[in-house]
Amino acid sequence: MLVDSHCHLDFPDLIADEAGALQRMADNGVIHALCVAVKLETLPGVLGLAERHANLFASVGVHPDNADCDEPDEARLLSLAAHPKVVAIGETGLDYYWHKDAPEWQRARFRTHIRAARRCGKPLIIHTRDAAADTLRLMREESADEVGGVMHCFTETREVAAQALELGFYISFSGIVSFKTAESLREVARFVPSDRLLVETDAPYLAPVPFRGKTNQPAYVRHVAEAVATARGETLQAVADATTRNFFQLFKHAKPS
Repeated sequence: MLVDSHCHLDFPDLIADEAGALQRMADNGVIHALCVAVKLETLPGVLGLAERHANLFASVGVHPDNADCDEPDEARLLSLAAHPKVVAIGETGLDYYWHKDAPEWQRARFRTHIRAARRCGKPLIIHTRDAAADTLRLMREESADEVGGVMHCFTETREVAAQALELGFYISFSGIVSFKTAESLREVARFVPSDRLLVETDAPYLAPVPFRGKTNQPAYVRHVAEAVATARGETLQAVADATTRNFFQLFKHAKPS
């Protein structure tokens, strides 16, 4: 049994075939999925999915790439996070790839999410791209280790992984780990302890081999787990067992259906 620890089932490519996506999850042994919010404006769709399906969970947050959107403060994040199906704060973090000027508003937003997570006791879902040093610095300055969380869709170095692990965070691998050019990432997958490992799709993006270039979906997390298992010299069952156990260890408000 597998869990997709990060997907966007509310996005148009997937919500148009909601029943089909859920059936394909079941057919591939994917028993749960976490539907991750990226904007407050689209949060009702994320919460609606979690309310309709016992095996889906939700998060609350604003993605660092979204500049022109409803900006959350701590009070609003806390209010929204009180929903019984919300198990995490995020996705949040820093992205200097799309925002090369490293805007202060992005760092301020990240701090707001960390503070809200600490206050409500729900873990963080962190996105970082071309911003690892600042991401880790803000995590330390805001005591993100008090609640922990996950470095989602991890593409950074072993050293960055080690520092995140020291802060009590989990490391999640997406379909990128299956790409032919991702040997350095597979080295990180071998390095991460089995009790801090997660797998995800980030659907509808980043479909794993052999579906690369197609619309991703939670059912494909099986192929991510297979790539991680191959990299680690372990069985698919071992990776499935570990990542499912880790998911419910980290997201303590998620109740297995």
